[in-house]
Amino acid sequence: MNLVWQRFTLSYLPLKEYLATSYLRRYLVGLLFSWRQSSVLMQWGDILAAALLSLVYALAPFVSSTLVGVLLLAGVGLWLLLTLTDEPTVTNSSLFTPIHLLVLLYWGIAVVATALSPVKKAALTDLITLTLYLLLFALCARVLRSPRLRSWIITLYLHVTLIVSVYGLRQWFFGAAQLATWVDPESPLSKTTRVYSYLGNPNLLAGYLVPAVVFSLVAIFAWQSWVKKALALTMLIVNTACLVLTFSRGGWIGLLVALLSAIALLVYWWSVQMPPFWRTWSLPILLGGVIAILVMAVIFVEPVRLRIFSIFADRQDSSNNFRRNVWDAVFEMIRDRPIIGIGPGHNSFNKIYPFYQRPRYTALSAYSIFLEVAVETGFIGLGCFLWLIIVTLNTAFMQLRRLRQLRNKEGFWLIGAFATLLGMLAHGSVDTIWFRPEVNTLWWLMVALIASYWTPLNNDQTSEVNSPNPEPAAS
Repeated sequence: MNLVWQRFTLSYLPLKEYLATSYLRRYLVGLLFSWRQSSVLMQWGDILAAALLSLVYALAPFVSSTLVGVLLLAGVGLWLLLTLTDEPTVTNSSLFTPIHLLVLLYWGIAVVATALSPVKKAALTDLITLTLYLLLFALCARVLRSPRLRSWIITLYLHVTLIVSVYGLRQWFFGAAQLATWVDPESPLSKTTRVYSYLGNPNLLAGYLVPAVVFSLVAIFAWQSWVKKALALTMLIVNTACLVLTFSRGGWIGLLVALLSAIALLVYWWSVQMPPFWRTWSLPILLGGVIAILVMAVIFVEPVRLRIFSIFADRQDSSNNFRRNVWDAVFEMIRDRPIIGIGPGHNSFNKIYPFYQRPRYTALSAYSIFLEVAVETGFIGLGCFLWLIIVTLNTAFMQLRRLRQLRNKEGFWLIGAFATLLGMLAHGSVDTIWFRPEVNTLWWLMVALIASYWTPLNNDQTSEVNSPNPEPAAS
């Protein structure tokens, strides 16, 4: 069974041997290597890529999607240039990982879905957008292999989210115009301020801040000086408060899943150093404490109680009723094209959905990651997407075990990416914000961060990783 799982998750895929015999790599990678050796600018290629990624993640909350798209297009061009000018050897085969392989497979399925789409022109437009995001992942995975650049990108993102969250808290204290009807007008919370900061939508802001909360938490342990730890604690408090004040139920679900996952992984990280009692009981105590705080909030904080209970109100809540009607139409769309879907993107969705929608229930997407992927690329695409998630999480756990044995503090960022993915999936299961540039760029950053830690395992490492109680190596 263990061997089947390893093969399914591509844990020991012989990528180095494959790359050594790949004609595509042989004729494309390194094609312009001689030019790079003589180019002063290209000697700083990875630094330039990091600078471009910095622009993407620094500006995403404040600028239009069009400008983000322009920056992504520039990133694609730079990635292509770096790939063509790479050294034509396979010594650094970790630049291509099992995660890359499944991302490429998912893109291939999207291409087929586009070719077979009933609205090919719309699907082609969105295929280009999807390609930009996937190549953003490739560029991030390359840049983040440098611990220094990895730390820079994460630190930049955390400082940007601090600005976003502070403005969100300002809206809570001084009031903010509600730009849309985000709460049932008949609800007792209809007059409650839902903060949205610079993003214009509280649900989108919540999705944007889920990674910020998790990385603020792990930064407390990853950053060395007490001043930096205090800054990380401040970020954790401010980001969490701002996310809670969005009153986004999906965001709260994502936050809860992400925090519980992060706590479990942090306990796992330190478990080898704990006395037997704490090794057994620390996780139940911490998880029980988090659940107790949640229960107290539900009991004593009326807005929280009303929003939590509205989750279980089914069609009595207007937001729930809206999603249920959209999902009913989406299920019919999937039933009619179950194999390969209608083609990627919201343009394809907007062309097809009106034929299925219930009166007065217009929608730009399926309000669920998994339903959207099934609509766009069918069950083939959904299967590949789920496979990608499983392989990514398995890779994260395997590399976390390796870093724990080495007592390498870089493992804290890996914990952050692992927990963030779970939180974003939980939120995206019931909302549509995952496909927005502000959030989708963060999703691929998290996947790339995990891919950047990947190292091929040999037989000796295999026995260590599979050991039930691996002993930590000396630091």
